[in-house]
Amino acid sequence: MTTRIDARFTALKKEGRSAFITFVMAGDPDPATSLEIVKALPKAGSDIIELGMPFTDPMADGPAIQAAGLRALKAGMSLKKTLAMVREFRKGDNATPLVLMGYYNPIYIYGVDRFLVDAKSAGVDGLIIVDLPPEEDTELCLPAMKAGLNFIRLATPTTDDKRLPAVLSNTSGFVYYVSITGITGSASADSSVVGQAVARIKRHTKLPVCVGFGIRTPEAARAIAENADGAVVGTALVDALRGSLDSDGRATAKTVDAVAGLAASLAQGVRGAKQAAE
Repeated sequence: MTTRIDARFTALKKEGRSAFITFVMAGDPDPATSLEIVKALPKAGSDIIELGMPFTDPMADGPAIQAAGLRALKAGMSLKKTLAMVREFRKGDNATPLVLMGYYNPIYIYGVDRFLVDAKSAGVDGLIIVDLPPEEDTELCLPAMKAGLNFIRLATPTTDDKRLPAVLSNTSGFVYYVSITGITGSASADSSVVGQAVARIKRHTKLPVCVGFGIRTPEAARAIAENADGAVVGTALVDALRGSLDSDGRATAKTVDAVAGLAASLAQGVRGAKQAAE
């Protein structure tokens, strides 16, 4: 079965360029504004959207994305409302791949079987669940794949060649390479080191390898895109959103444009990259 993610990477390969992947938190700073931001991202050049599922204890996220999750929860966002938001987005966009990213706890509480049915019918294409290792594939990964969703796994600088086959087993859609050791937004990615890591992972898989964590500028996005199949930006977009809010943390007339404007400049950076010969 070909998913929207598979189709998008096939199309990008024909274009000879990398994917620009954007991350925003569902419901940040409020559900209505968040939906408008997600709708604006494909027009700004986003090829794939990662939508954060707000959670109270996000262990892999830095202060910016933690704060985004708390803003969303304070505004009443839930997993049920996140799926409703995806459904609403799909009314106007049936092509852009959409991946839910977050932690297992909200899905477990929701109920795995019910979640997978609801996510698939809403128009979700894939899942990135950062706290479920390959040893727990029976929990969600295998049922998700059976339901027709891509299960995207994280590889990190500490994932050695011995561990990599386990990480890649049952992975589909793409491999998400975390470019730094640490939390989101804590450091900048080194494109030369990342290039070597991507090449190493590609020796183990035919899947696209996309790189995230530590990409904040069009120049950095361009450098990463020259060596990887995709560049993922999250913290910089979340920071742009936060900077547009009023003193009470509420959305302003500038909020959607602040995120979409930065996304557009980052997209130009990715599109300016010359793909390394495979």
